Amino acid sequence: MLPRRRTLTLLVVLCLGHVLLISSQVPSASGASALDTVALGSVSRVQSAIGGVSGGIGGFWRHYLALGGVSRENEALRGRVLELEGQLQGERARGARVDALEEALKMQRSVVAQTIAARVIAGNPVTGVMTINVDRGTADGVQPNMSVITGAGIVGRVIGNPSGHASTVQLLIDRTAAAGALVESSGAAGVVSGGFADGKLRLGLLSSAATVKEGDRVVTSGQDGIFPNGFLIGTVQAVNGTGKSREVVVAPAVNFERIDVVLIVMAKPELPKPSPTSKPPAAGGKQP
Repeated sequence: MLPRRRTLTLLVVLCLGHVLLISSQVPSASGASALDTVALGSVSRVQSAIGGVSGGIGGFWRHYLALGGVSRENEALRGRVLELEGQLQGERARGARVDALEEALKMQRSVVAQTIAARVIAGNPVTGVMTINVDRGTADGVQPNMSVITGAGIVGRVIGNPSGHASTVQLLIDRTAAAGALVESSGAAGVVSGGFADGKLRLGLLSSAATVKEGDRVVTSGQDGIFPNGFLIGTVQAVNGTGKSREVVVAPAVNFERIDVVLIVMAKPELPKPSPTSKPPAAGGKQP
């Protein structure tokens, strides 16, 4: 059996050799031998497959590079958008400061006494102490107990000893602040004071017969020797109780959470000469 298998294998090998030899001699339609044509076809199919794979890899790589470029462009655009948003916020802030300054200048034109504009440079970090610092001081003629106002109304008064170019202003909502006041509609006199958790003022020392109702304007009386007469303090928000136990809540005209520019009134109001039977004027606030 083994010799026969060897003989058969040898015969097959010889036959294949003859076929290959004949194929190499037989020309194809293109002029090349059949063997060359078969070999070329096989090689071309392999090259085509390799080319397809390499083309796909190249296309993927180009696409990846393109996506990388787009990603970088998007990142640059996002950075530019953030930059523009920051500039917009700055412009809005500058616009708000300009509005505050214009409002203060309008108030300055309506005030008879001389005033100077001052910018708020700091607040007080101590809880419960309602003060701000402004960039005007003794070099500008600022003195203690000068009143401070805005276009909306009364802010407070200068306290302590101002430095050459800075002063501390006690806000009217501070717990030790007060101002002589009048109910504009009825002329009832009293004193407004601050220091309440709701951020509102209270109008006290009113006569039990005085007429006060919600919506009434409360203005300065000028009787405290600090604030000029007739400047707006706020409006009556609520009247709780009756008689001597009555509580009058006043909503301040000034938004104390946002003060950028103020006016310092350089002259104090002149107090009328007291008669022998007159009572002393209401205090403008305790001295610090």
